Amino acid sequence: MTKIPTLKTSDGLVPAFEIIEPSEPTIPFVFCSPHSGRDYPSELMAATRLGREAIRRSEDIFVDDLFAFVPSFGAPMLRARFPRAYLDVNREPFELDPKMFSDALPGFVNSASLRVAGGLGTVPRIVAENEEIYRGMMPVASAMRRIDAIYRPFHQALETLLARTRAEFGFAILIDCHSMPSSVRALPGGRRPDIVIGDRYGTSASSRFVAMATSQLTTFGFDVARNKPYAGGYITENYGRPGHGFHAIQIEINRGLYADESTFRPHRGFLRLKEQLTRFVEGFAADVAAESQSRPAAAE
Repeated sequence: MTKIPTLKTSDGLVPAFEIIEPSEPTIPFVFCSPHSGRDYPSELMAATRLGREAIRRSEDIFVDDLFAFVPSFGAPMLRARFPRAYLDVNREPFELDPKMFSDALPGFVNSASLRVAGGLGTVPRIVAENEEIYRGMMPVASAMRRIDAIYRPFHQALETLLARTRAEFGFAILIDCHSMPSSVRALPGGRRPDIVIGDRYGTSASSRFVAMATSQLTTFGFDVARNKPYAGGYITENYGRPGHGFHAIQIEINRGLYADESTFRPHRGFLRLKEQLTRFVEGFAADVAAESQSRPAAAE
């Protein structure tokens, strides 16, 4: 398994990410929470122009806690502890904004993506609400260190978990776990969805699995949208290869269901939502098991 790097924070050294393993793998799932990290490196806090609350606006707050039960169902969980404001592993390795750096970027960098243009590259320039993170420019070497030290090991760990799961079960289903602002409108009439399922417009996962997930979620009364406004980022796109037995589904959860977005605290809806998600995973896994007994599940 991948050696886990550390972060230097005001509380000392902490793991940059964690792999929480089940006692025994019993379902063909891997869960990933890449944006819920809240251990802020001292390096970032020394360079930012933002206060401790403002810099948290990019967090998928408490998503890792919402899904903390999954190892008890027999699936591993990979969760970031580094914050998205420091490094975004749901991007290509080198989506970097030249306006952020004091020296020239290497030629292999993708500086023309829409995500870079929006300030949300591999090393983000802004947090939510378009607030600039840094007081000044940084050397390119600083970004490259983050990518080498944390981005690469994180993805190596995810690749290992998925390969191991496919070897065990014949296929693997990655659930990429995220949250979205409660203000998001994606449905006709301006309705705000509770959950958005992203499958890269039908390319990252079997339509059967996506239908199962949607059906299970709607059972609990959730208003579920598909691919709009979130179709899935780099993780969903990169790891979703249904024809090779790798299926990737992104789940975006409306933060208003479980947290106060202004104070970064869970509210009384948190425990109810966690129980619903527990039953969702249980039902989804049961549907997949029943379906895989009747037909090959590795390919579309």
